[in-house]
Amino acid sequence: MNSIYEELCNFTDEKNIYENEDMKSHVTFRAGGKARYFVTPESNEELGKLISYVSNNNIKYFVMGNGSNLLFKDEGFDGVVIKIGKPFSEIRVNGDEIYCGAGALLSKVASAAYDNSLTGFEFAAGIPGFIGGAVAMNAGAYGGEFKDVVVKVFAVDSDGKNVEFDNSQMKFGYRTSAIQNNNYIVTGALIKLRNGNKTEILEEMNRLMTARKEKQPLEFPSAGSTFKRPEGYFAGKLIMDAGLRGYSVGDACVSEKHCGFVINKGNATASDIIKLIENVSDIVFEKFGVRLETEVKII
Repeated sequence: MNSIYEELCNFTDEKNIYENEDMKSHVTFRAGGKARYFVTPESNEELGKLISYVSNNNIKYFVMGNGSNLLFKDEGFDGVVIKIGKPFSEIRVNGDEIYCGAGALLSKVASAAYDNSLTGFEFAAGIPGFIGGAVAMNAGAYGGEFKDVVVKVFAVDSDGKNVEFDNSQMKFGYRTSAIQNNNYIVTGALIKLRNGNKTEILEEMNRLMTARKEKQPLEFPSAGSTFKRPEGYFAGKLIMDAGLRGYSVGDACVSEKHCGFVINKGNATASDIIKLIENVSDIVFEKFGVRLETEVKII
């Protein structure tokens, strides 16, 4: 029987397959273990075949984008990690609509919108992720969410077949969607914006970027907001009120700049980060009776 590596070579070029890949270089936390196999398919067709193979052979797999909301445990991932990257980064503007591949950076989509005098995407300009993950989790910031701009989503199911959803079928919620709930993999999305004034669009993008730099610890590796916003509360304020500003486990630390962020001060392990997250959640629950849930996915 062929090895998994040999089988993977049937679906994409050997240069796209890595063994024992260090995942800390693929996530913005800059921490975590190794993946047994790491694959970067070059097309929708290759992705579909890969997904069909791993799912039909009960091989553990995980599909990722920019890694800005992920943490792989230190013991690693004994399966296949599939990265949706540069081959899926197409951005195509048609009137007030933009087709974005799942591997397109949100900042690049925002630039394309600005270049074409389209407004409505400014909120996402500073989010350090890809379209695929942002659509799947209904990412949002500064009053905007992806549910506000998405018209259609293109994806593959667990059999590797292409499927499409309109906005209503996506069942968008707070940091969730039908994609997450049904294990689909986004390959692209069509977003609809509005005609606007380039000067005003740029001013708004700059205003939000300035706010990010002032309020968020962008100088340290992190995964953005670590916790979901509990209904009726703000995670950062609860953590601050619990006296946890600057609280550390190893090099994992609650940011003093914004308590909603857990940062890596240099050499934090995934275990340090996870232990800190658990401790913060427990202490906040003990003090206020509110259980914080992670926005970060721990794999």
